[in-house]
Amino acid sequence: MGDFNSKKSNKVNFETKIQDSQEIVIGKEGLRKKILQKGNSWKTPFHGDEIQVHYRVKLQDGEFFDSSYDRGKTFTFKLGQGEVIKGWDEGIATMKKSERAILTIPPNLAYGEIGSPPLIPPNSILIFEIELISWNSIRDISGDGGILKKIIKEGQGWATPRDVDEVLVKYVASSADGKILSQSDDAVEFSLMEGHLYPAMKKSLKTMRKGEIVELIVKPPYYFGNSSFDGDGIGILQSSNSNLIIHLELISWKSVVDVIGDNKVLKKLIKAGEGYDHPNEGSLAKGQLNEYVDRAIMTMKKGEEAIVTINSHSMFYEIKLVDFNKEKPFWKMETKEKIEACDKIKNEGNVLFKDGKFQCASRKYEKASKFIQFDHSFNNDEKFRANTLRLSCYLNNAACKLKMGEHQEVSKLCSKVIEYDPCNVKALFRRAQAYLRINELEKAEIDINKALEVDPTNRDVKVMYKELKNKQKQYTQQEVEIFSTMLSKLKTIL
Repeated sequence: MGDFNSKKSNKVNFETKIQDSQEIVIGKEGLRKKILQKGNSWKTPFHGDEIQVHYRVKLQDGEFFDSSYDRGKTFTFKLGQGEVIKGWDEGIATMKKSERAILTIPPNLAYGEIGSPPLIPPNSILIFEIELISWNSIRDISGDGGILKKIIKEGQGWATPRDVDEVLVKYVASSADGKILSQSDDAVEFSLMEGHLYPAMKKSLKTMRKGEIVELIVKPPYYFGNSSFDGDGIGILQSSNSNLIIHLELISWKSVVDVIGDNKVLKKLIKAGEGYDHPNEGSLAKGQLNEYVDRAIMTMKKGEEAIVTINSHSMFYEIKLVDFNKEKPFWKMETKEKIEACDKIKNEGNVLFKDGKFQCASRKYEKASKFIQFDHSFNNDEKFRANTLRLSCYLNNAACKLKMGEHQEVSKLCSKVIEYDPCNVKALFRRAQAYLRINELEKAEIDINKALEVDPTNRDVKVMYKELKNKQKQYTQQEVEIFSTMLSKLKTIL
């Protein structure tokens, strides 16, 4: 920062720097900037940020008439909020921390035709020398100004907590006049799924980094959301329509993985594992743990420690993955190995199906079929065996999908079988079952008739034929009733 003891020396230094600097144009309304001193960062402030600057200003051909340096105090304002002239909002938004620049601001971006008597005449061009000291980032978390986040201390890294993570925080909540309403005496830990006390905290924490400290400015609609909690003094705060101020520090968080995607199986990381590799399904010992825990283990790394919570069963498991040997991927297998692996995993699916674990069985059949998906390198005997296994996997998977109510998937799987073997009674039967469930009666009738043509004595198909006829009769009766009602209404109108 230069010597600003006298207006004369100020003018000389100022004009010399203008000559040495390269001028740039900002926007399309005549704003110009010359950099006197480059900033020490790549970041620039955003609209809403709380800015601290030093400045001096003069008319285009005049002496400096105002200076924050002379007052010994920086000038503070919120960027882009209309608190300063438009030329400042646009020009300072391009500056970096510690940058010093000259802004030449035309009247339309300053005080216009009116001016600001007595110092600024109408239609004056203003010359500002501005030093961007720093800024506090302010973010509109709610998108409507209901929750504003002012960053006091930047956090570490780039990661932020996710919806299911567990956070460790400290906080102090107070009214705008400084009265403390609630605070954490020690650090408090909670899940972001459940939140803690103030909805604004939960919403803001998902935008924070480890070690970040912020001040939240919360408007009344965001105090507690739908919560019935009424902290000390909060009733007074609401009645006065005052803002709630929350000083919040994110100390750390524990990563939680939503294993299946429906919040039923959650894995909380206790100790990070090594490397990048995870077990695949063939790496797991069968029969030791349930299917949900198996799914969780497949997200772990060697040496990782975690707590797996199964919400649907109200159970949790503490797990340490000591080591694992990954199953050989199918693209590295010989043709014989692929067929053997397919048969083995299909049989595992059969066991799961008998135990009523239809979703797990379905995944087994899908995996088994992938081993023999590409058979161009198979000999004739291997192709025959592979086709038999493939069709069996499709049919068994279709049976799983029927149990799971996924009727469109049943139709797709059975159609694959029928494309290869048009007279496959099982495929025709199961596809007809799916059509009946979704009331595609005409399609169901075609498949049933075809199945009876191939196997006229098939008991299951005959039973389903009776079910089809009953449904068709019901639909005919419903149509007659609807038509009769329409006729009655029409006669009434006439």
